[in-house]
Amino acid sequence: MTLSNTTFDMMRRLAVASLWFLVVSSSSSSSSTTTTANAAEQEGWSAGKFRSKGEEAMMQGKYEDALGYYQKAIHIEPDNSVNYYKLFRVHNRMKKYADALTDLTKALDVSPTKDEYRIQKAKLLVNLGQCEEAVEQYKVLSSQQQQQQGGDGESKWSTAEQEARQCAEEIKIAEEAYAAENWQHAVEFFNKALGHVEQATDLLFMRAQSLYHTSDYYGTISDTGKILKTYSKHIEAYQLRGEAYAKLGELDLAVNHFREGLKLDPEHKGCKKGHKYVKTVTKKDKRGQDAFDSGKYDEAIEHWFNAIKVDSTNLNVHRTFLLKIVKAHTKAGQHDDAIKHAEAHVNNRESEEGLLALGDAQLAAEMYEAAIHTYQKLQEFLPQERKREAQRKVQEAQVALKQSKEKNYYKILGVARTATSKEIKKAYRDLALKWHPDKNTENKEEAEKMFHDIGEAYEVLSDKELRGKYDRGEDVFENQGGGGGGHHTNPFQFFNQQFHHGGGGGRQRMHFRHG
Repeated sequence: MTLSNTTFDMMRRLAVASLWFLVVSSSSSSSSTTTTANAAEQEGWSAGKFRSKGEEAMMQGKYEDALGYYQKAIHIEPDNSVNYYKLFRVHNRMKKYADALTDLTKALDVSPTKDEYRIQKAKLLVNLGQCEEAVEQYKVLSSQQQQQQGGDGESKWSTAEQEARQCAEEIKIAEEAYAAENWQHAVEFFNKALGHVEQATDLLFMRAQSLYHTSDYYGTISDTGKILKTYSKHIEAYQLRGEAYAKLGELDLAVNHFREGLKLDPEHKGCKKGHKYVKTVTKKDKRGQDAFDSGKYDEAIEHWFNAIKVDSTNLNVHRTFLLKIVKAHTKAGQHDDAIKHAEAHVNNRESEEGLLALGDAQLAAEMYEAAIHTYQKLQEFLPQERKREAQRKVQEAQVALKQSKEKNYYKILGVARTATSKEIKKAYRDLALKWHPDKNTENKEEAEKMFHDIGEAYEVLSDKELRGKYDRGEDVFENQGGGGGGHHTNPFQFFNQQFHHGGGGGRQRMHFRHG
């Protein structure tokens, strides 16, 4: 849907008017009269005395005091344009440009032929992004100059007027592109127009919206941050900034901005909608994380997919949950699904997190050569100061590849290389009971070999120091050689030690024949 130029111009003027009201209201409440001299001392002062005191306060950087003195001078001499002009200088120094414009307008109402006032007003209008109005001021200046010089000579302000005209033209093109939802074109010309101005919140907000629609969310956050620094009650800026943070997946920051907007207007539709979206997604994320922490990986995956479905267009949130889904699939031993989703993440856009997740999924699936290749790609992707992190992952995959050709303790116990000590202990207990030779009389030779390997694997992986050596590809036993092995403890004694002494919870005793 596009807007007519008349409708759009009316909307912009209403926006400027509302912002002006905010500024004037804020300024009038903050301005206070000086306490340098008591009321009795000031009672007999003339307007000139107040102006003199105002100049002193200005030189000392006491702007609030200066405002108070000049306002008292105006009260005594309301028809003296100098008082308004001096008040303008204070507001201008304080960068309260809307107030400064009001002061200059009043000064010109009293002294309409004062060139200095009109020049300052034209410059100020450009600073505020009201460049068409600035052009009109320069026209008045040129007309007054021609009257004074009998119509001869070039305008002294032709260069400044040309800049104002250029600014006005760029704003016109930017606003037309904005109304037509030609966002990239709008950004281009808002950039040009804002190069002339210093404080034009309406233009800055339209550029922020245009940047949002071009997916430049960081640009949106930057522009709305500038707006909120000047106008802390700009609800639409809170909403837009919250939406930009949400698109980046920064949900905590997003919800904070929606809450700030709702403090100003509890029924604001945009902030209510944004707040509801973030709360819905975070609730599903928490359910997924709780399920994951409880080992319910399929349930966790379902919750995270449901979080994605809340807004399937939010790519960064989608990518964040996809990484969690990859991890859950890996934990569940669903390696094909883990790799499929990790590859989708990387194919969409390569990132450190995506490459790491893909490499870890490949490593867990025992696709060691593929994992090495992925980690090497990660190494190229990272900055120089972080390449060592990727190199460690490459070495880990290389060690796993080497061990896969020898005796793989993780594979013997059926656990991932990232398994916790609790997971390793449980795997050992289950397998040791399953393969104890006394329970496998028909295939005793195979059972004895498996029972030996299971005990050896657990002896290494349950010991932090030995596991570290094993993970680095070092020999874990003396005179181990290249083929693995070298179990030092009698597997039956080791079995009894584990089940009789701290073997987990109930201290159950197992009685098997040894031999």
